[in-house]
Amino acid sequence: MSYGRAPHILIVGGGYVGMYTALRLQRKLRGGEASITVVDPNSYMTYQPFLPEAAAGNLEPRHVVVPLRKVLKSSRVISGTVQSVSHGRRVAVIQPPLGDHFELTYDVLVMCPGSVARTLPIPGLAEQGIGFKSAAEAIYLRNQVLSRLDAAASATEAAVRRRALTFLFIGGGYAGIEALAELEDMARDACSFYPDLSADEMRWVLVEATDRILPEVSPAMGLYTVKQLEHRGIEVKLKTRVESLVDGRVELDSGERFDAGTVVWTAGVKPNPVLSRTDLPLDEQGRVRATAFLQVDGAPGAWTAGDCAAVPDLTKGEGATTGPSAQHAVRQAARLADNLVAELRKRPIRPYEHSYAGSVASLGLHKGVAEVYGVRLRGWPAWLMHRTYHLSRVPTVNRKARVMADWTLALFFRREIVSLGSFADPRREFRSVATPTPAVSASAAPSGASEGSSGS
Repeated sequence: MSYGRAPHILIVGGGYVGMYTALRLQRKLRGGEASITVVDPNSYMTYQPFLPEAAAGNLEPRHVVVPLRKVLKSSRVISGTVQSVSHGRRVAVIQPPLGDHFELTYDVLVMCPGSVARTLPIPGLAEQGIGFKSAAEAIYLRNQVLSRLDAAASATEAAVRRRALTFLFIGGGYAGIEALAELEDMARDACSFYPDLSADEMRWVLVEATDRILPEVSPAMGLYTVKQLEHRGIEVKLKTRVESLVDGRVELDSGERFDAGTVVWTAGVKPNPVLSRTDLPLDEQGRVRATAFLQVDGAPGAWTAGDCAAVPDLTKGEGATTGPSAQHAVRQAARLADNLVAELRKRPIRPYEHSYAGSVASLGLHKGVAEVYGVRLRGWPAWLMHRTYHLSRVPTVNRKARVMADWTLALFFRREIVSLGSFADPRREFRSVATPTPAVSASAAPSGASEGSSGS
């Protein structure tokens, strides 16, 4: 397609696909060949595989995010939410954090807003649960777990203590397993600093609706992981569903009932809802229909990849699509950028084809599972492979160096166990002192308090 001028490329989403696509386009495009705009609610990309380690205190949370403006120096970055896209008109409606929404015109669209947590209409879930897809959620969970230990150590009632020390995770995919294993490992280590608290008093429960965990690896490796978790005292409940979470009272379809002070929801993801407010073709799961070349099917000038796209998997049978993994997203971003540049220069484009290499997962410090190209590793070797692989994939030399520094310091110093719970509502204390309180009458004043007393 000829634009008669330098085309404007709009990238919706600053996650894996969005950031890596923009970064590669910056390197491939000649000066003045095209302009790039990236729109995302956050001004940074989160490297999600490191979130469990950030939650456990092995990594500084700031080191698992990459500032978009710092790495995309040749692109325009807009912090805002895309409300709708009319590709027929080549217009996107954007809502910035402050002020009114505005329309942004473009020539080429890269639709990659990613995914959001897939929830179910379980009573109490919205009030009691928290997801595990962002750095903010990782920080919150770390503070939550440590604050529950503080509360339990100070509690005098057995029921209060038991509830505070019960942690429920719903969903047995990689996100749930790694978050559960890392946080349990951190909490067990922290218990050594509480003289009146035993690690055996904690109750960690994993609920999974299917008959296995970690569906990305072989059944044998999934079974091994279950046994390792159970060996640590973690309860794994397969083929079980949560029916209610009202007021923290957990009700399972097996009839079991118990109270939980912490509920973490990691039961899968779904495409970003913004896709329903576009004129792009969607499949039955709400994903953008894509060709093997990562073009939106039937929409010239539109491209897509990642969790939100139904990309044909050429390494499998007819109708198969690639899974929602960082492994595919990073590789699709590279192919998408190369194809986009090739099309602008009127050169042939190539299809995306990648055989899934395998998966690695951390189960806490020095513990892990891995299955790469059919080779299965367990324990320390798998944990080392997990760290090596993700260190190689985290973007920018800056972040690689900071992650390595965190890991090196951890060899000599134990993890911090401070809960900064005020992060959840940092203005609470200020509001309490800034809000006027009703005047106390003389008759209601405490005995011994005299008018004009200094209190010293």
